[in-house]
Amino acid sequence: MSMTRFVFAALMILIGLQPVRMYAADTAADPAVRQIESFYAALLDTMKRGDQLGLQGRHLKLTPITEEIFDLAAMAQLSVGPSWSSLSESEKQGIVEAFKRMTIANYAKNFAKFAGEQFLVEPLVKTRNSDKIVESKLLSSDSSSVPFNYRMHLVGDKWKIVDIYLNGYVSQLALRRADFSSTITSAGAAGLVKKINEMVDKQMNGS
Repeated sequence: MSMTRFVFAALMILIGLQPVRMYAADTAADPAVRQIESFYAALLDTMKRGDQLGLQGRHLKLTPITEEIFDLAAMAQLSVGPSWSSLSESEKQGIVEAFKRMTIANYAKNFAKFAGEQFLVEPLVKTRNSDKIVESKLLSSDSSSVPFNYRMHLVGDKWKIVDIYLNGYVSQLALRRADFSSTITSAGAAGLVKKINEMVDKQMNGS
């Protein structure tokens, strides 16, 4: 084999072994992208230790990174909609805490084990007024992929998630708004907190 072919073959092996690392290196410049990569790194670590940690352990491990990366208060407000302004501060805080618990429980429950998945983050962000859209996808071991895109805004000096677009375009908050607002109308803020917590309790009874 010629030296040129040998070097080319060696490079191809290295590329095949380290696709995620090389991709991540390209995305280092944008702070919004780095936030998503940090969340995915924590999520993958939790998945790899999923059986060892159990559902409660995964929930505990994901709590700090979720609080760091997600603007949970803004997400709760957007999920409730216009009636948010009529709530007391204690009612708002109760909803935010229930919303946070639900968000973490969804990740702990749905990302329980590792089977060769990769999270790929697009290095070029899109802008929407003052917000940024970070595009990503979950690549499974069979090469099928599911897009997850994030709308992010600045909170202080950090970019935080304020909405998730499922399948790349369906707003998670928009899906929740009708249910949350109707529950508040019929049962008040306390009724919404109770409904969310009962749903999470059912999730957390698993393993």
